[in-house]
Amino acid sequence: MKTSRLAAAAAVAGSAVLALSAPASAHVGVQPETTPAKGGYVVVDFKVPNERDDAATTKLEVSFPTDHPLASVMPQPMDGWRIEVTKSKPAKPIEAHGEKIAEVVTKVTWTAEGKGGVQPGYFQKFPVSIGALPEDADQLVFKALQTYSDKEVVRWIEVPQEGQAEPDNPAPVLKLAAAADDAHGASAPNAAGAGARTAARATEASGGEGGSDTTARVLGVAGIVVGAAGVAYGVFAGRRRTPTA
Repeated sequence: MKTSRLAAAAAVAGSAVLALSAPASAHVGVQPETTPAKGGYVVVDFKVPNERDDAATTKLEVSFPTDHPLASVMPQPMDGWRIEVTKSKPAKPIEAHGEKIAEVVTKVTWTAEGKGGVQPGYFQKFPVSIGALPEDADQLVFKALQTYSDKEVVRWIEVPQEGQAEPDNPAPVLKLAAAADDAHGASAPNAAGAGARTAARATEASGGEGGSDTTARVLGVAGIVVGAAGVAYGVFAGRRRTPTA
């Protein structure tokens, strides 16, 4: 009886492990290569996984937001893919670098050439440079259509809502960060007390996240060297000022 209970418990535990380790359903997403700050420019990658075992992804269509049109959209050339850029007149006039923009990109389409595409078990990134990012929005939504070689089309167009479960076919969403501060003119430290300030910066760097960072160690060593040199100079100068008997 005890043996059978142990076996049943082991089976339940094994099932739980398998359930927890099962991968979540992958979907088309957008990933920035650097921080997407409001008012700035960024390169984003539309990441497209292949969710089929018997078909390749042969086409990707990404629609760009019309409520916050982007003055600059430039896809990166990709071997094995034909790229088509669709433009239209913006609903509201926009300017970039002091010039009015007559057309904006509303869609970019990638089509695999020959028998290529994203094969089963693989994913592909589709890079695009975009900007200037809007200053009056916290996110941008890019609706996408993924077409497979068997003609199946998956529509990643459902906009995720805060506080609700993720939809079955969520649209790629790019979260925007606050505008980067344009801080300039920080004064350089003078010679007096440089060793102490350098050592202090090294201590702060080593105390935070990534305390083993090489820069912090170098600054620490530099602070010690400068400090030691200052002490030695002080002792030497003091000896020279001391009158002889």
